[in-house]
Amino acid sequence: MASASTSKYNSHSLENESIKRTSRDGVNRDLTEAVPRLPGETLITDKEVIYICPFNGPIKGRVYITNYRLYLRSLETDSALILDVPLGVISRIEKMGGATSRGENSYGLDITCKDMRNLRFALKQEGHSRRDMFEILTRYAFPLAHSLPLFAFLNEEKFNVDGWTVYNPVEEYRRQGLPNHHWRITFINKCYELCDTYPALLVVPYRASDDDLRRVATFRSRNRIPVLSWIHPENKTVIVRCSQPLVGMSGKRNKDDEKYLDVIRETNKQISKLTIYDARPSVNAVANKATGGGYESDDAYHNAELFFLDIHNIHVMRESLKKVKDIVYPNVEESHWLSSLESTHWLEHIKLVLTGAIQVADKVASGKSSVLVHCSDGWDRTAQLTSLAMLMLDSFYRSIEGFEILVQKEWISFGHKFASRIGHGDKNHTDADRSPIFLQFIDCVWQMSKQFPTAFEFNEQFLIIILDHLYSCRFGTFLFNCESARERQKVTERTVSLWSLINSNKEKFKNPFYTKEIHRVLYPVASMRHLELWVNYYIRWNPRIKQQQPNPVEQRYMELLTLLDEYIKRLEELQLANSAQLSDPPTSPSSPSHMMPHVQTHFL
Repeated sequence: MASASTSKYNSHSLENESIKRTSRDGVNRDLTEAVPRLPGETLITDKEVIYICPFNGPIKGRVYITNYRLYLRSLETDSALILDVPLGVISRIEKMGGATSRGENSYGLDITCKDMRNLRFALKQEGHSRRDMFEILTRYAFPLAHSLPLFAFLNEEKFNVDGWTVYNPVEEYRRQGLPNHHWRITFINKCYELCDTYPALLVVPYRASDDDLRRVATFRSRNRIPVLSWIHPENKTVIVRCSQPLVGMSGKRNKDDEKYLDVIRETNKQISKLTIYDARPSVNAVANKATGGGYESDDAYHNAELFFLDIHNIHVMRESLKKVKDIVYPNVEESHWLSSLESTHWLEHIKLVLTGAIQVADKVASGKSSVLVHCSDGWDRTAQLTSLAMLMLDSFYRSIEGFEILVQKEWISFGHKFASRIGHGDKNHTDADRSPIFLQFIDCVWQMSKQFPTAFEFNEQFLIIILDHLYSCRFGTFLFNCESARERQKVTERTVSLWSLINSNKEKFKNPFYTKEIHRVLYPVASMRHLELWVNYYIRWNPRIKQQQPNPVEQRYMELLTLLDEYIKRLEELQLANSAQLSDPPTSPSSPSHMMPHVQTHFL
């Protein structure tokens, strides 16, 4: 049984944490050590600083910088404060104050983080102490700008489970009953020649030849042709994903593309039209014609019905999250909380994404029509909609390993641009490609788990650790923009998978209320009255905000897991002691009770 001890990357505030014992997340937490270190992690420098804590005021401490983390330990007797920040979380480092600054603690560094917090350190003005710390932090927080590897390529952690084996596309499609008489697996993209941002293995209509696929690819943005994501086990309707058609201002048509969509419609012998959900607002879809894109018009696609879902683009989402950060860190203004939250429009965007996914799921569950989903390029809003709809329709994806497969399949293998959206190891914090699309998806999953507390095998901590390591660069799971780039960099050979950490300690991430229901379709309520801000994620760094407490049963469950872990450890020690005694020549007759001390249990 795995330990239920909590790692440093968890949901509650690190502000007042003391160092823990060695835990099973691979981090050495020896109390005698100045800083916990992972295998492959090396200490670069340490320095005495003043941490300007936004909640408790200035705190004198020593900061340690490794090639993976920034670690601060308080030097004050009345404060046990510890900060443990993976350098991958850092978005921006700025110098605060100048040589002539005279105010107390006005000279130092301001650090902006990607996980809803900022850090501020004051340093002495003499001896270039700030310059040294700034240069070292910049070098290791943004290794790509300094021709250094991301930490994931230096990480030497070993786990008893290999997370890279979790997702096998052939096995996952076989689980769905594919290939069948209407759908086939094609290796046309084996060398990523058809589409460099798609996976090597694709599922396409049986009646479409590889030559047909090549012709369709010329009419879809980035060659991202319509391919199958999921098939309903009974009514055989499907969810298909792709990018926008290249219609342009002149209203171009492509007979191969039109025929291909008709073939998709006919795979389950449906008489009704193929339903196309375009994730964009209609105004944006029309505007995209000016850059060569567009949407499927009624004139060209007679057997298709098009609906716009009004989900805004990556730039709108980025600005919305910035506003959320402004209202949650460092201070929460209680008197204007509701109006401030409303002004961010964050929950409004969550609502639109969930509403769109519900429409996709409902259409497929009804058996009336297969569904094609796209946005502009088919790697942001499209991934949100297909993966959430699949989560609603297929209970397998609500298990821990099923969810990992869903993320690997719909996000990682189908080319969500993690490197561009997160900016791993990149110093360009103003990059217009940065956007919290994957965070938004995880938020939607959390909203669903709140409404269906028994439907998911995983708990909130599971979602939070995924988000923490989305940024940390400790694992190779979310690195690079697409499968072809990961293969070139040999990511599965040279890095550790996040699923190795999670699956070697599964008990910690299990929901004790989980009830497996195979055929249950989940339809969350996507109204503003039923959506809430995820306090345990967005406001976890603020010790003044009471965290949403876990259910007492869940809390007791975690306590019992910890207790069980201690008993197992004690039993192993006793067995070792016993075997040592048995190997020694006996000096006097002894009974088993002499050799095995009585262990008291507290379960009853």
